[in-house]
Amino acid sequence: MTDSDHTLVEQALARDRRAVRRLIDDLSPIVQSRVARRLLRRGLAHSRDLREEVKDLAQHVFVVLFADDGRVLRQWSPERGLSLANFVGLVAEREVITVLRSRRKSPWREEDALPEDFDRGKGTEGEPEQLTASREILSAVLAAVRGQLSDDGVALFEWLIVDERSIDDVCAMTGKSPDAVYAWRSRLGRLVVKVAGEIMRDAAAQPHALERNHGGRGGLARSARTDGA
Repeated sequence: MTDSDHTLVEQALARDRRAVRRLIDDLSPIVQSRVARRLLRRGLAHSRDLREEVKDLAQHVFVVLFADDGRVLRQWSPERGLSLANFVGLVAEREVITVLRSRRKSPWREEDALPEDFDRGKGTEGEPEQLTASREILSAVLAAVRGQLSDDGVALFEWLIVDERSIDDVCAMTGKSPDAVYAWRSRLGRLVVKVAGEIMRDAAAQPHALERNHGGRGGLARSARTDGA
């Protein structure tokens, strides 16, 4: 963070057109890269031209930043320890998550992307059936967990569990206290264990259910959701 960042934000919030344009130009690369990364992680790049997806969502992020007299942008504070670029990058990721959860807003079908090295795990060579089942169970767990959370909860799940961001980063982004974020991480961890256990039991009882339901988005995911957290 630099003093010039703070000054530029203040000028942009005061509706100085040149400052607004400069701020958008300066922040566009980080917004676009975070949007693209999130789309790629969720396996959505194939549905439409990725550049158009990134352009549309980046524009949405800037609308959110400046809406309501810059309410979201005003939440950035240098004292919280997060640079302006990283703060806006986290806002961009949060907005992509929110948009993808809303069928009304989202033009895509959500497909959970898995780690690139997932299918190179030890002991999976020569066992395609077991590997496929593992991937489907993971997708079912992710879908079921997200289905039990609010938009804020999903964002925290993505940052704390999926991306393994630090407590300090999440505190700076959300304005929550460290104790609150620790509590969320503990709650989310318990939820993942609970849902995974239920889905594994269902998978053992219904060996072909995951395949029929495309990675647990049908009966197995619904079964996990009906019990609540």
